[in-house]
Amino acid sequence: MNTSIQPMELMSPGDNLEAYIRAVNSIPMLSAERETELANALYAEDDLDAAKQLVFAHLRFVVFVARSFSGYGLSEADLIQEGNVGLMKAVKRFNPEFKVRLVSFAVHWVKAEIHEFIIKNWRIVKIATTKSQRKLFFNLRSAKKRLGWMNEQEVTDIAEALGVEPKAVRQMEGRLSSRDESFDFESEDDDDVWAPAQFLSSNKDDPGTAVEHQDLKDYEHQRLIIAYESLDERAKEIIASRWLADKKRTLHDLADQFRISAERVRQLEQNALKKLRQQLVTD
Repeated sequence: MNTSIQPMELMSPGDNLEAYIRAVNSIPMLSAERETELANALYAEDDLDAAKQLVFAHLRFVVFVARSFSGYGLSEADLIQEGNVGLMKAVKRFNPEFKVRLVSFAVHWVKAEIHEFIIKNWRIVKIATTKSQRKLFFNLRSAKKRLGWMNEQEVTDIAEALGVEPKAVRQMEGRLSSRDESFDFESEDDDDVWAPAQFLSSNKDDPGTAVEHQDLKDYEHQRLIIAYESLDERAKEIIASRWLADKKRTLHDLADQFRISAERVRQLEQNALKKLRQQLVTD
Protein backbone atom coordinates (compact mmCIF):
# COMPACT_ATOMS: atom_id res chain seq x y z
CA MET A 1 0.00 0.00 0.00
CA ASN A 2 1.23 3.47 -0.85
CA THR A 3 1.49 5.35 2.48
CA SER A 4 1.55 8.66 0.62
CA ILE A 5 -2.21 8.38 -0.02
CA GLN A 6 -4.04 11.30 1.57
CA PRO A 7 -6.14 10.20 4.57
CA MET A 8 -9.15 12.07 3.16
CA GLU A 9 -9.76 12.59 -0.53
CA LEU A 10 -11.73 15.83 -0.09
CA MET A 11 -9.82 17.49 2.73
CA SER A 12 -6.99 17.24 5.22
CA PRO A 13 -6.99 18.28 8.90
CA GLY A 14 -5.19 21.50 8.00
CA ASP A 15 -7.93 22.71 5.66
CA ASN A 16 -10.71 23.00 8.22
CA LEU A 17 -10.12 21.02 11.39
CA GLU A 18 -13.69 21.08 12.70
CA ALA A 19 -15.11 20.09 9.31
CA TYR A 20 -12.53 17.31 9.06
CA ILE A 21 -13.45 15.94 12.49
CA ARG A 22 -17.16 16.02 11.63
CA ALA A 23 -16.39 14.19 8.41
CA VAL A 24 -14.36 11.40 10.00
CA ASN A 25 -16.93 10.95 12.78
CA SER A 26 -19.62 10.45 10.14
CA ILE A 27 -17.76 7.49 8.61
CA PRO A 28 -19.42 4.24 9.84
CA MET A 29 -17.38 1.97 12.07
CA LEU A 30 -16.63 -1.53 10.80
CA SER A 31 -18.00 -4.70 12.34
CA ALA A 32 -15.47 -7.36 13.29
CA GLU A 33 -16.59 -9.51 10.38
CA ARG A 34 -16.31 -6.68 7.82
CA GLU A 35 -12.92 -5.65 9.16
CA THR A 36 -11.63 -9.22 8.81
CA GLU A 37 -13.02 -9.41 5.26
CA LEU A 38 -11.25 -6.20 4.23
CA ALA A 39 -8.02 -7.17 6.00
CA ASN A 40 -7.98 -10.50 4.16
CA ALA A 41 -8.56 -8.74 0.83
CA LEU A 42 -5.66 -6.38 1.50
CA TYR A 43 -3.32 -9.02 2.87
CA ALA A 44 -4.00 -11.67 0.22
CA GLU A 45 -4.82 -9.59 -2.85
CA ASP A 46 -3.21 -6.19 -2.13
CA ASP A 47 -6.65 -4.60 -2.54
CA LEU A 48 -6.08 -0.84 -2.17
CA ASP A 49 -9.79 -0.13 -1.93
CA ALA A 50 -9.94 -2.40 1.11
CA ALA A 51 -6.97 -0.53 2.56
CA LYS A 52 -8.75 2.80 2.04
CA GLN A 53 -11.87 1.56 3.80
CA LEU A 54 -9.82 0.30 6.76
CA VAL A 55 -8.02 3.65 7.03
CA PHE A 56 -11.18 5.76 6.71
CA ALA A 57 -13.05 3.76 9.36
CA HIS A 58 -10.29 4.40 11.92
CA LEU A 59 -9.62 8.12 11.33
CA ARG A 60 -11.85 9.04 14.28
CA PHE A 61 -9.61 6.94 16.53
CA VAL A 62 -6.56 8.93 15.38
CA VAL A 63 -8.32 12.18 16.29
CA PHE A 64 -9.02 10.78 19.77
CA VAL A 65 -5.38 9.81 20.31
CA ALA A 66 -3.99 13.06 18.86
CA ARG A 67 -6.10 15.15 21.22
CA SER A 68 -4.42 13.49 24.20
CA PHE A 69 -1.18 15.20 23.10
CA SER A 70 -2.66 18.68 22.74
CA GLY A 71 -0.62 20.16 25.61
CA TYR A 72 2.64 20.46 23.72
CA GLY A 73 1.91 23.72 21.90
CA LEU A 74 1.75 21.98 18.53
CA SER A 75 -1.03 22.21 15.99
CA GLU A 76 -3.78 19.64 16.55
CA ALA A 77 -4.14 19.31 12.80
CA ASP A 78 -0.43 18.42 12.52
CA LEU A 79 -0.74 15.85 15.31
CA ILE A 80 -3.74 14.27 13.57
CA GLN A 81 -1.93 14.22 10.24
CA GLU A 82 1.09 12.48 11.78
CA GLY A 83 -1.23 10.01 13.51
CA ASN A 84 -2.87 9.29 10.16
CA VAL A 85 0.54 8.39 8.75
CA GLY A 86 0.96 5.92 11.61
CA LEU A 87 -2.50 4.49 10.91
CA MET A 88 -1.66 3.91 7.24
CA LYS A 89 1.60 2.19 8.20
CA ALA A 90 -0.34 -0.04 10.60
CA VAL A 91 -2.92 -0.94 7.94
CA LYS A 92 -0.12 -1.81 5.52
CA ARG A 93 1.43 -4.20 8.07
CA PHE A 94 -1.78 -5.62 9.54
CA ASN A 95 -2.11 -9.38 9.31
CA PRO A 96 -5.66 -10.71 9.85
CA GLU A 97 -4.15 -13.88 11.30
CA PHE A 98 -3.19 -11.83 14.38
CA LYS A 99 -6.77 -12.41 15.60
CA VAL A 100 -7.03 -8.88 17.05
CA ARG A 101 -8.94 -5.82 15.93
CA LEU A 102 -7.07 -3.30 13.82
CA VAL A 103 -7.48 -0.57 16.44
CA SER A 104 -5.49 -2.65 18.94
CA PHE A 105 -2.69 -3.15 16.44
CA ALA A 106 -2.69 0.41 15.11
CA VAL A 107 -2.55 2.29 18.42
CA HIS A 108 1.19 1.72 18.76
CA TRP A 109 1.91 2.93 15.22
CA VAL A 110 -0.27 6.02 15.64
CA LYS A 111 1.40 6.98 18.92
CA ALA A 112 4.87 6.31 17.54
CA GLU A 113 4.38 8.79 14.70
CA ILE A 114 2.96 11.44 17.03
CA HIS A 115 5.79 10.94 19.52
CA GLU A 116 8.35 11.32 16.73
CA PHE A 117 6.68 14.52 15.54
CA ILE A 118 6.65 16.00 19.06
CA ILE A 119 10.31 15.14 19.62
CA LYS A 120 11.34 16.74 16.32
CA ASN A 121 9.36 19.92 16.92
CA TRP A 122 9.59 20.51 20.68
CA ARG A 123 12.98 22.23 20.64
CA ILE A 124 12.09 24.50 17.73
CA VAL A 125 9.32 26.82 18.94
CA LYS A 126 7.33 27.97 15.93
CA ILE A 127 6.70 31.61 16.78
CA ALA A 128 4.68 32.35 13.66
CA THR A 129 3.58 30.00 10.90
CA THR A 130 1.01 32.07 8.98
CA LYS A 131 1.14 35.48 7.34
CA SER A 132 -1.18 37.03 9.95
CA GLN A 133 0.83 35.51 12.80
CA ARG A 134 4.09 36.84 11.38
CA LYS A 135 2.56 40.31 11.08
CA LEU A 136 1.35 40.16 14.67
CA PHE A 137 4.74 38.91 15.83
CA PHE A 138 6.73 41.79 14.40
CA ASN A 139 4.17 44.45 15.40
CA LEU A 140 3.85 43.08 18.91
CA ARG A 141 7.61 43.11 19.43
CA SER A 142 7.74 46.80 18.64
CA ALA A 143 4.51 47.58 20.55
CA LYS A 144 5.55 46.06 23.86
CA LYS A 145 6.90 48.81 26.12
CA ARG A 146 8.27 46.67 28.94
CA LEU A 147 9.58 43.19 29.67
CA GLY A 148 6.73 42.06 31.96
CA TRP A 149 3.38 40.60 30.95
CA MET A 150 0.88 43.06 29.52
CA ASN A 151 -2.26 43.95 31.45
CA GLU A 152 -5.74 43.66 29.98
CA GLN A 153 -5.87 47.28 28.83
CA GLU A 154 -2.55 46.98 26.99
CA VAL A 155 -3.72 43.80 25.32
CA THR A 156 -6.98 45.45 24.27
CA ASP A 157 -5.20 48.54 22.91
CA ILE A 158 -2.73 46.50 20.85
CA ALA A 159 -5.50 44.23 19.54
CA GLU A 160 -7.50 47.26 18.37
CA ALA A 161 -4.43 48.85 16.81
CA LEU A 162 -3.54 45.69 14.89
CA GLY A 163 -7.11 44.66 14.07
CA VAL A 164 -6.96 41.28 15.77
CA GLU A 165 -8.68 39.57 18.71
CA PRO A 166 -7.19 40.04 22.22
CA LYS A 167 -6.86 36.25 22.42
CA ALA A 168 -4.43 36.30 19.47
CA VAL A 169 -2.32 38.93 21.23
CA ARG A 170 -2.16 36.85 24.39
CA GLN A 171 -1.15 33.76 22.43
CA MET A 172 1.61 35.60 20.60
CA GLU A 173 2.84 37.17 23.85
CA GLY A 174 3.13 33.67 25.30
CA ARG A 175 5.13 32.52 22.30
CA LEU A 176 7.46 35.50 22.55
CA SER A 177 8.03 34.77 26.23
CA SER A 178 8.71 31.06 25.76
CA ARG A 179 12.10 29.44 25.43
CA ASP A 180 13.46 26.23 23.96
CA GLU A 181 13.77 23.37 26.41
CA SER A 182 15.34 19.95 26.13
CA PHE A 183 12.68 17.33 25.56
CA ASP A 184 14.37 14.52 27.47
CA PHE A 185 16.99 16.13 29.74
CA GLU A 186 18.06 14.63 33.07
CA SER A 187 18.68 16.85 36.08
CA GLU A 188 21.53 15.84 38.36
CA ASP A 189 20.93 18.65 40.87
CA ASP A 190 17.16 18.77 41.34
CA ASP A 191 15.01 15.66 41.55
CA ASP A 192 11.87 17.81 41.29
CA VAL A 193 12.71 18.98 37.75
CA TRP A 194 10.76 17.04 35.13
CA ALA A 195 11.55 16.77 31.43
CA PRO A 196 8.70 17.21 28.91
CA ALA A 197 9.14 13.59 27.82
CA GLN A 198 7.96 12.49 31.26
CA PHE A 199 4.57 14.12 30.64
CA LEU A 200 3.70 11.95 27.63
CA SER A 201 0.44 10.13 28.22
CA SER A 202 0.71 6.62 29.62
CA ASN A 203 -1.15 3.50 28.53
CA LYS A 204 -3.37 3.71 31.62
CA ASP A 205 -7.01 3.81 30.56
CA ASP A 206 -5.82 4.09 26.95
CA PRO A 207 -8.73 3.22 24.61
CA GLY A 208 -6.56 1.17 22.28
CA THR A 209 -5.14 -0.90 25.13
CA ALA A 210 -8.62 -1.39 26.59
CA VAL A 211 -9.93 -2.61 23.24
CA GLU A 212 -6.93 -4.90 22.83
CA HIS A 213 -7.49 -6.50 26.24
CA GLN A 214 -11.21 -6.91 25.56
CA ASP A 215 -10.53 -8.45 22.13
CA LEU A 216 -8.13 -10.95 23.69
CA LYS A 217 -10.61 -11.78 26.44
CA ASP A 218 -13.42 -12.29 23.90
CA TYR A 219 -11.18 -14.40 21.66
CA GLU A 220 -10.10 -16.69 24.51
CA HIS A 221 -13.71 -17.00 25.69
CA GLN A 222 -14.81 -18.02 22.19
CA ARG A 223 -12.06 -20.65 21.98
CA LEU A 224 -13.12 -22.06 25.35
CA ILE A 225 -16.75 -22.32 24.18
CA ILE A 226 -15.69 -24.17 21.01
CA ALA A 227 -13.51 -26.55 23.02
CA TYR A 228 -16.32 -27.15 25.55
CA GLU A 229 -18.83 -27.92 22.78
CA SER A 230 -16.51 -30.65 21.46
CA LEU A 231 -17.02 -32.70 24.66
CA ASP A 232 -19.68 -35.41 24.94
CA GLU A 233 -22.82 -34.66 26.95
CA ARG A 234 -21.68 -36.47 30.10
CA ALA A 235 -18.31 -34.70 30.10
CA LYS A 236 -20.08 -31.35 29.58
CA GLU A 237 -22.31 -32.00 32.59
CA ILE A 238 -19.35 -32.91 34.78
CA ILE A 239 -17.30 -29.84 33.78
CA ALA A 240 -20.28 -27.52 34.13
CA SER A 241 -21.22 -28.92 37.55
CA ARG A 242 -17.67 -29.00 38.90
CA TRP A 243 -16.17 -25.80 37.35
CA LEU A 244 -18.84 -23.49 35.97
CA ALA A 245 -21.71 -23.66 38.44
CA ASP A 246 -21.96 -21.19 41.34
CA LYS A 247 -22.59 -24.11 43.70
CA LYS A 248 -20.09 -26.85 42.90
CA ARG A 249 -21.31 -30.44 42.98
CA THR A 250 -19.29 -33.23 44.56
CA LEU A 251 -17.93 -36.32 42.86
CA HIS A 252 -20.39 -38.43 44.85
CA ASP A 253 -23.37 -36.35 43.67
CA LEU A 254 -22.38 -36.89 40.05
CA ALA A 255 -21.62 -40.55 40.70
CA ASP A 256 -25.18 -41.04 41.91
CA GLN A 257 -26.56 -39.16 38.89
CA PHE A 258 -24.65 -41.22 36.31
CA ARG A 259 -24.74 -44.47 38.36
CA ILE A 260 -20.98 -44.87 38.29
CA SER A 261 -18.27 -44.67 40.92
CA ALA A 262 -16.89 -41.40 42.25
CA GLU A 263 -13.46 -42.47 41.01
CA ARG A 264 -14.85 -42.89 37.50
CA VAL A 265 -16.35 -39.40 37.67
CA ARG A 266 -12.94 -38.05 38.69
CA GLN A 267 -11.32 -39.84 35.71
CA LEU A 268 -13.91 -38.42 33.30
CA GLU A 269 -13.35 -34.97 34.74
CA GLN A 270 -9.58 -35.17 34.30
CA ASN A 271 -9.92 -36.51 30.75
CA ALA A 272 -12.29 -33.66 29.83
CA LEU A 273 -9.95 -31.04 31.29
CA LYS A 274 -7.01 -32.57 29.42
CA LYS A 275 -8.97 -32.45 26.16
CA LEU A 276 -9.87 -28.78 26.76
CA ARG A 277 -6.24 -27.85 27.42
CA GLN A 278 -5.04 -29.65 24.29
CA GLN A 279 -7.57 -27.87 22.10
CA LEU A 280 -6.77 -24.46 23.56
CA VAL A 281 -3.04 -24.99 23.00
CA THR A 282 -3.30 -26.35 19.46
CA ASP A 283 -5.99 -23.96 18.08
